[in-house]
Amino acid sequence: MKVIQQLTTLSNLVCSVCGKSYSIFQPQTFAYCCQQPLLAVYELPGHFSKSALRNRAATMWRYAEVLPVFEEENIVSLGEGMTPILQPARLSEKYELPSLFIKDESKNPTGSFKARGLSAAVSKAKEFGAGTCIVPTAGNAGGAMAAYCAAAGIRAIVVMPRHTPQVFKDECELYGAELILVDGLISDCAKKVAQIKQSIDCFDISTMKEPYRLEGKKTMGYEIAEQFNWTLPDVILYPTGGGTGLIGMWKAFREMQQMGWIGEKLPRMIAVQAANCQPVVQTWTGRQPHSKNYVGQPSLANGLAVPNPFAEPMILEVLKASHGKAVAVEDADMIDAVKEIAREEGLLIAPEGAALWKALLQLLETGSIKRDEKVLLLNTGSGYKYLENI
Repeated sequence: MKVIQQLTTLSNLVCSVCGKSYSIFQPQTFAYCCQQPLLAVYELPGHFSKSALRNRAATMWRYAEVLPVFEEENIVSLGEGMTPILQPARLSEKYELPSLFIKDESKNPTGSFKARGLSAAVSKAKEFGAGTCIVPTAGNAGGAMAAYCAAAGIRAIVVMPRHTPQVFKDECELYGAELILVDGLISDCAKKVAQIKQSIDCFDISTMKEPYRLEGKKTMGYEIAEQFNWTLPDVILYPTGGGTGLIGMWKAFREMQQMGWIGEKLPRMIAVQAANCQPVVQTWTGRQPHSKNYVGQPSLANGLAVPNPFAEPMILEVLKASHGKAVAVEDADMIDAVKEIAREEGLLIAPEGAALWKALLQLLETGSIKRDEKVLLLNTGSGYKYLENI
């Protein structure tokens, strides 16, 4: 099936700190100059218009000009993207929130927003002729990578904390991935990945340690703009572990501004973390200089248990530029929120997404968010995968 006629306008990769350029014609990890993530840069103005989106397939690949794949035959897609934006009528009425919305990423393949990033990254791995992909994961990213590698015919190695719920382990193995379990958190899995890479040639898809997962995740930003008819919400709350989605949406908003698709006003971005593992909150509030030495605990919201996010400087920059903030939510409150949203709206959402509801109520109380503002919550995954935790 033809996705679109014209593919990427990708021009180069740059260091997110100093701007040093890196080649797009060979596999890259992160910027060695500053030990920070690489960013994909596109030839934006004049190459892509909103009108071009008419009659395109309702997947994230409708934005192919601003995605990194050169050849259409290398796109590995399972139909990810264009997830619905829902208005939770009963909660809106009960809490007097007339403009409350939820973007439900659980509708993606493998049940989470991770499908977007892994579709883009595995497509690039295929384009570069990679034989093996590897990822450290708290759960959902491993399942997504396993699925896309299966679709691409690429070997997958998934490194996951031993305490992760069984469903995440089962899906990786069903997709044919080699599953390696590690005692500890995703940071410990990352150390194991580094060890494995010394003896096996792998395309490493660790969070923000290669430039292409970010590009898949940013399509949430394009969709939010398109679904709201090119007027963005006042506030976006986002569950933040590694921060790829938060950084990605902000990148999308900036790209759309360059193309003249949206105006100057951008949303305040709120990073929501687990009280058990809140490195960004601790840095944001000045309790530590950075998260490199932060020690976190497991959370039932597996995706939030990321104690040392590699892209922390970029997360903090988005919060600062958007006049946003970082807040933490207790695990017990996440469970309460999962139950309340299920009972009131018929939506069984992931604890990471449920954390946003409790964070919103906190921020309404302190006056950081006004009740009449247009507020969007990102539910990043399906609650069905977390029933063992809940």
